[in-house]
Amino acid sequence: MAETTSPMEIDGPQPSNPNKGKSIFTGSSSSDGGKSSTPLVEKYRPQSLADVAAHRDIIDTIDRLTNENRLPHLLLYGPPGTGKTSTILAVARKLYGAQYSNMILELNASDDRGIGVVRQQIQDFASTQSFSFGTKASVKLVLLDEADAMTKDAQFALRRVIEKYTKGTRFALICNHVNKIIPALQSRCTRFRFAPLDASHIKERLQYVIKSEGFDVSEGGLTALVRLSNGDMRKALNILQSTHMASPHVTEEAVYLCTGNPMPKDIEQIAHWLLNESFADSFKHISETKMRKGLALVDIVREVTMFIFKIEMPADVRVQLINDLADVEYRLSFGCHDKLQLGSVISSFTHARSAIVAAVK
Repeated sequence: MAETTSPMEIDGPQPSNPNKGKSIFTGSSSSDGGKSSTPLVEKYRPQSLADVAAHRDIIDTIDRLTNENRLPHLLLYGPPGTGKTSTILAVARKLYGAQYSNMILELNASDDRGIGVVRQQIQDFASTQSFSFGTKASVKLVLLDEADAMTKDAQFALRRVIEKYTKGTRFALICNHVNKIIPALQSRCTRFRFAPLDASHIKERLQYVIKSEGFDVSEGGLTALVRLSNGDMRKALNILQSTHMASPHVTEEAVYLCTGNPMPKDIEQIAHWLLNESFADSFKHISETKMRKGLALVDIVREVTMFIFKIEMPADVRVQLINDLADVEYRLSFGCHDKLQLGSVISSFTHARSAIVAAVK
């Protein structure tokens, strides 16, 4: 009679809902003609490690550890939308297959994850043992997404739980800011940093989604999507979907209008006014452009700051100008008056122009 594999749970109650937190899409990622109501982010979430865009060195390392049954405790950190959660979920699907829902406990920032949850729900799940009658026993997986939102007391309690149940359970911690994880937890995990995705990887994945969905996207629209994503694949897909809903033909202008970001040509025009016009004229023109196109001053400041790096000017002038713009952005984050801060931006450029003229003489 053929051998069968049947995981059984003993020595503790099984959690009522082991998959709380982020929704898990287990269906096919193939196109359905764009008629599905499923968000593109979930519809095209990678289902296997081979589907994860970029970070091939990290993916290959985790894949090798999984194949050799030597998976350690993991700490994945980096900016949002870089594939951290997708990687762990793909590992879990590869390890457990049909038994996925019984072998993983997923907790997100939306769940209560104080010290009580660590001592009860996580410890109850980790203390149960999984028996497999196949060739190799499977360890269970506890996935703590956005672990940097856990309280310090909960992290200290988790430290002992990880040590105690290492034999039958692996812990995967995911966070954006690794400095918010206590050193004691960091030292118990193998750390992998997920950097922002390269533009080429985002473009390649977007082209696949656009082709599968049958969207009408111009080359300029695709470039705008990649630029505004800033290495965040989730953000790129969300912008694509929202722009397509607003305009059947996704162009560069449609993308910028949908997101409310200033277009590159607008930034060039604003920079021209700042570098060439008088204070009064610059203030008038920029205020009118802000009002007419609904632009936020903080977005203008950020884009103009990046534009400064493309302009030839003395190094000391560039340094002072960027420092002044950083101060303006800082004040805007505290809700300071837009008109006063716009005046500060124009005055900074006025000083910079005077310094450039003095340097030439």
